[in-house]
Amino acid sequence: MRFTPEQVKRYARHIILPEVGGKGQEKLLGAKVLLLGAGGLGSPLALYLAAAGIGNLGIIDFDVVDNSNLQRQIIHSTADIGRLKVDSARDGINGLNPDVKVTTYNTRLDSTNVLDIFKDWDIIADGCDNFPTRYLVNDACVLLGKTNVHGSIFRFEGQVTVFKSPEGPCYRCMYPEPPPPGMVPSCQEAGVLGVLPGVVGNLQAVEVIKQILGIGEPLVGKLLLYDALKAETRKLKVRKDPKCPLCGEHKTITKLIDYEQFCGAPIGHE
Repeated sequence: MRFTPEQVKRYARHIILPEVGGKGQEKLLGAKVLLLGAGGLGSPLALYLAAAGIGNLGIIDFDVVDNSNLQRQIIHSTADIGRLKVDSARDGINGLNPDVKVTTYNTRLDSTNVLDIFKDWDIIADGCDNFPTRYLVNDACVLLGKTNVHGSIFRFEGQVTVFKSPEGPCYRCMYPEPPPPGMVPSCQEAGVLGVLPGVVGNLQAVEVIKQILGIGEPLVGKLLLYDALKAETRKLKVRKDPKCPLCGEHKTITKLIDYEQFCGAPIGHE
């Protein structure tokens, strides 16, 4: 493709990087990344991926902007209270970079629509805030062969990894089954440091870009842990479980499962 003069100037700091260059920027502009949630993690993901020139961003969320969101969900403003989050996020992306085509899905993910929504996207960036959605997303990505850049936050801690089956483990390799209802409080119940999603979401954005460009050492088979209070990071190895019911040697999960009733939590996004 040919860059316009405006694009050459906008992406100049990428183009002069040997690891990116003009060809790499072309890859970014042609990439298709679906963001699960326009909340705490989805906000920095959307803004920085748009700034980087990811040409096609999808956003799925069914919620509206609430005053309590603004402590961390920085893609929205006070003027957006009451609006659909997907609409507010789309406007924020378009205002930042008109090169980006935004596709919105104002809907809940479940076993009836997830495969159809995921199939046309290159990378899934998971910023959801509950276990039913995490298992649904993981299972759909494995079945479709999609890369899942996963992030999660809790109070002052966050974690990031890349699930890329069959190359590496999936979410069920770490946690074969969801926890019982009430065992793990949500961010709404336990609270979360407002700036924490910015750190974790940006780490996810880095992993998304690395996947598109094929550079660096991705967090496939590695779990990056961040502790804001201690200002510490740790990296743990996550091994592929040969007994995993989804991606192991003897698969027992061959279709999608809705865990909403089991976990007792609505499917949503942080």
